[in-house]
Amino acid sequence: MHKLKLPQLPSGNNQAGFTIIESLVAVIVLGILMTAIAPTIVLSTATRVQSRRVELATQAAKAYISGVNAGNIPAPPITDTKDVEAPSARENLSCKEKDLQKEKGYCSSHDKNSYRVFCVDGDGDNQCDKENPQDLIVQAFGLNSSSTDASRGYKLGIRVYRADAFKDKDDLETNSSDRSGNKKTQSTFTGGIGKRKTPLVEMTTEIGTERTTFQDFCSRLESFKDEDRKYNSQCKQ
Repeated sequence: MHKLKLPQLPSGNNQAGFTIIESLVAVIVLGILMTAIAPTIVLSTATRVQSRRVELATQAAKAYISGVNAGNIPAPPITDTKDVEAPSARENLSCKEKDLQKEKGYCSSHDKNSYRVFCVDGDGDNQCDKENPQDLIVQAFGLNSSSTDASRGYKLGIRVYRADAFKDKDDLETNSSDRSGNKKTQSTFTGGIGKRKTPLVEMTTEIGTERTTFQDFCSRLESFKDEDRKYNSQCKQ
């Protein structure tokens, strides 16, 4: 009578697989690869976030311009100062819902007469929170050396900042070049959180009303001066 032999597993000495040393080598190689690509992942993510932030700032600036043109947003102060300073983080700005309703979108407790700051609510809570990087602050000012009457037309200057640029007392910066020629500006290409104290967007545009005449426009250009040229044309009706 034949005995039935059960199949036997091969002995442990003959099994194929990873040893502890081979596993450690694999972990080390994987770690080296992850370390190599990690900066690229961080840079890509930060750049995407910053690009989106600049895009939203551009939309906020355009929305503000449309509101001023339509008369839904009051005109900012009109000044003959050519270079308007950056907003000060030391000001006791209040951008709560009740203040925005009272000032038609402008933040209150503003002690400067050369500009005003406008709140753009990015997270839908009806206020601009200084701790919230989603909210935006628009610094707006009008330039006209011949008249401070907004109805006669002016050049509208806009700088858009992140609201969290105001959360400490450090001075904010403008987008203008300094004496060394280095331009202080936010870039869409960044590996970090970006420069909070510099504007995301800075632009100018011409604002006119139904009361603005050609004489007003011409007089404003005639009075404009800079270091290299002068406009001295004769304005005629």
